[in-house]
Amino acid sequence: MYILPDVFYDINITSTATRLILAVIIGGLIGLERGASNHAAGFRTHILVCVGSALVMLTNEYICYLYGAGDPARLGAQVITGVGFLGAGTIMMTGRNKIKGLTTAAGLWASACLGLAIGIGYYSGALIAAGLVLLSLALLPKVEDFFYKMTKSMDLYIEIESVEQFKFFVKHLRSLETKHFKTEIINEGSGLPGAICFQLDMKLGKGQNYEEILDDIKAFDGIWLVEEM
Repeated sequence: MYILPDVFYDINITSTATRLILAVIIGGLIGLERGASNHAAGFRTHILVCVGSALVMLTNEYICYLYGAGDPARLGAQVITGVGFLGAGTIMMTGRNKIKGLTTAAGLWASACLGLAIGIGYYSGALIAAGLVLLSLALLPKVEDFFYKMTKSMDLYIEIESVEQFKFFVKHLRSLETKHFKTEIINEGSGLPGAICFQLDMKLGKGQNYEEILDDIKAFDGIWLVEEM
């Protein structure tokens, strides 16, 4: 069932312009969120992916319309595969054994899928999916952080000024009476002479407060950098 007049679903200049402009808007909104979070694939990248995908579906539909034969989904399938390679280029492993870029890669793939839906004229599906994607990127991280803290699991990257201070810090962790903790020293770090860079994986005990323990760690003498992983 069409939600718009037939002119927006037929192959004509109005339909073509509407679909491509909508792809610019939706791709741009997703890209703005990524760009605001300082990710490499931002505003322009997402627009190009979304518009390109929409154009591919428009072209495929036009071929079927012009020649009266063909597979309307053939070119779209190639887009999904191709964007997978593009997204893989945004994923990287940092020196802190942390994987970055997975959400951006997924956002590029989602932008391509949205472009395909727009390009074929599936406006309702594209708009609903776009709303859910934006909701996931903009609001759900706060929900995610809340539940991670409720589990009382801490995964931190820490830099401390010396081996001696690291030993004192480990003793301090034992005094906190957490359920368990594990430290893993990382060779790459600040580069300061004698500094120790390590990851801390810790499970808090009953009644222990996440924020209070984190503040306690940050205030420990000799520690000058603490990042949540």
